[in-house]
Amino acid sequence: MPQASMVANEIPAQPITFFPTVSVIVPIYNGETDLPGLIDCLLGQTYPAERVEYLLVDNGSCDRTPHILKDAVTRAQTAGLTLKHLSETQIQSAYAARNTGICAATGEILAFTDADCYPAATWLETLVQGFQDSQVGLCVGEVTALPATTWLERYAERKNIMSQQDTLAHPFCPYGQTANIAVRACAFEKIGLFRPHMTTGGDADICWRLQRDGGWQLHYAEAATVQHHHRTSFKELYKQWYRYGRSNRYLHQIHGIKLTRPLMPHEIRYSLARWLVKELPAGFIKVLTGKAELIELAMTPVGLYCFRARTLGQRESRLPENADKIAWLEKD
Repeated sequence: MPQASMVANEIPAQPITFFPTVSVIVPIYNGETDLPGLIDCLLGQTYPAERVEYLLVDNGSCDRTPHILKDAVTRAQTAGLTLKHLSETQIQSAYAARNTGICAATGEILAFTDADCYPAATWLETLVQGFQDSQVGLCVGEVTALPATTWLERYAERKNIMSQQDTLAHPFCPYGQTANIAVRACAFEKIGLFRPHMTTGGDADICWRLQRDGGWQLHYAEAATVQHHHRTSFKELYKQWYRYGRSNRYLHQIHGIKLTRPLMPHEIRYSLARWLVKELPAGFIKVLTGKAELIELAMTPVGLYCFRARTLGQRESRLPENADKIAWLEKD
């Protein structure tokens, strides 16, 4: 299990009566492909309409995103819901866009997801229940994969790549990806907002500051789920793992976490030889007898490909200028 700052994720099964006011914040950049699906999911939430507002922050999109958001505002008004179209054009960063949402929010709780995510209907009401404990300042929901249609998606599914359980088990301190977290609004007053110039790693950074600097506990709400697409091409997969490496470098520079050790040439040769001599023949037999899928044959080389991308991302990256600076709420 993750570190001791986490509290039990068991909430007694009973009718839900705890409905704090919530602001849902979503940063968006060129989201025309997935945004309509997200909006459907948000407007379909079971959370009481008078207790929630949806703040969708356009981060300088140049596709149809502004038009989609304009239509969504009208649609929400017709349904008796509050959905606002905000803009962040000064800084190109999802973290800066989230800060814009935080500054405009009125809720006691701020929930975060992404434009390419699809929250379950009960996502929000399930996610916030952990805040009944006054020591909890951060609730982390689960991220699951949309049904796989390509073999690379099946690979990611096998590796459980998007699951919060991996980030919650981080050896430095547990954290959740901003695809599915919620934070007490008052917590930002002490620790500050997201670092607006960061381009990756801000999810871990904000969660670590909440726990280590703010003294808040983390609650894992496993039943509060959002679905997310896995990468469908080697190019997208490479970029994803390269970004993981960049994130590790940035967090090393800010928080002093350990860098991931690169694989030595002899380790790579051993892994490939074992794959060719042992795993591949055994895998073929399992596939032919219906005991495994074809993707099982490629797990080792694809894994090495991902690890290589992460290693290069970590090696070639340095924290951008001003990326260590924390934004703060303006005081009245």
